[in-house]
Amino acid sequence: MDRRELLGVFGAAAGVLAVGAVEGRAADDAPHQHLDKTHEECLKACGECAKICNMTAHHCAGKLSAGEGLLKHHAKALTRAIDCAAFCVLSAEMIARSSEMMVFSCEACAEACKLCAEECEMGQDAIMKECAMKCRECERSCREMVRDMKSRGTLGTKR
Repeated sequence: MDRRELLGVFGAAAGVLAVGAVEGRAADDAPHQHLDKTHEECLKACGECAKICNMTAHHCAGKLSAGEGLLKHHAKALTRAIDCAAFCVLSAEMIARSSEMMVFSCEACAEACKLCAEECEMGQDAIMKECAMKCRECERSCREMVRDMKSRGTLGTKR
């Protein structure tokens, strides 16, 4: 296993652990739920997106090490998927703890998802297409949440 594959595996594990911990806590605290529907949907979309982005990064690393497919495309998709997963995990953590700064991470996450989706949409593989779809869903969810927070004047929206 080379360095990129190892990073992909560690990234996938971190994303799954972060989202699993959030989901477990949400189930335990159901009567005291502090997240509204928009935040819950965004949290879920970020978790799903982080997972598929890490899987895509691993897929692309495999293609690169085997010398298969469009190498430049897989190299670019690999880096975008890793970056996107990082923003998704950060946003999921911020949402889960109701950070007043989540608006900033979610704005950045939406942009990272957009760029990752654009690259993955060019791919021929099923995993690339699924990644593009999940990235588009996460982008929409993050943008909706940011709009909602800004419209309510939530702390952290003014610079």
